[in-house]
Amino acid sequence: MGKKGGLKHLKRKPAPRVWAVERKKYTWIVKPSPGPHPIAQCLPLTLILRDFLKLAKTAKEAEKIVAQEKVYVDGKIRRDASYPAGIMDVITLPEAERSYRVLPSQKGLILHPIEKDEASFKLCRIENKTTVENANVQLNLHDGTSILVHVADPKNPSEDTYRTLGTLKINPKTKEILGYIKLVKGAPVLLIGGKNVGKHGRIIELEEREGQKRRSQLVTMEDKNGNHFQTTVNMVFVVGETEPFVSLPEVK
Repeated sequence: MGKKGGLKHLKRKPAPRVWAVERKKYTWIVKPSPGPHPIAQCLPLTLILRDFLKLAKTAKEAEKIVAQEKVYVDGKIRRDASYPAGIMDVITLPEAERSYRVLPSQKGLILHPIEKDEASFKLCRIENKTTVENANVQLNLHDGTSILVHVADPKNPSEDTYRTLGTLKINPKTKEILGYIKLVKGAPVLLIGGKNVGKHGRIIELEEREGQKRRSQLVTMEDKNGNHFQTTVNMVFVVGETEPFVSLPEVK
């Protein structure tokens, strides 16, 4: 009888390129557990504690730190050392009084240090929306979260102001919606894919063509130095209305 399911182990050489780790010194590397982010867009907690933050020398030490409930992801204790943390997730280490946000960069995923007040919220991109019972709207977010928006009048759902690829500002603990950011011209954005991944700036043009899928529409972005970049809507993550709601690393 053949083996069922995927492999439980992972070698360093074929590991996702977004992991900035040494690939030839050792053979094996920790494989993320199934979770809210795909393997090519996440970092397992063991990798974060050992290879990025240098708080552990070995995987076993990292597992002990996690088992002692010293690591929070989006305000929730995580006890699985292989738990996958992805883009915009907030990693909090209360004993060390440190907080980080997972962000994309030219070198792969990075941990960007943030202040305590910024760690109290998270930005999530709306990937899909569906209508459920009683005409309520369910928003499916990029981190696997689903939020139900209750509609008072099914015949006139004025509360449904959300559109896919827009961004929600939410409380990661309660899932309460704190704000909604539209994908419009002039909005500050972060590029989460493509050859210019990690760069951020402002939308100066949105090219809309009849019959074209919205995710495939072209976006022209300008950074603070006046450089222009062009990509598709699917690679864009809106991070604010006029100014970014989150701190972003400097891009060289």
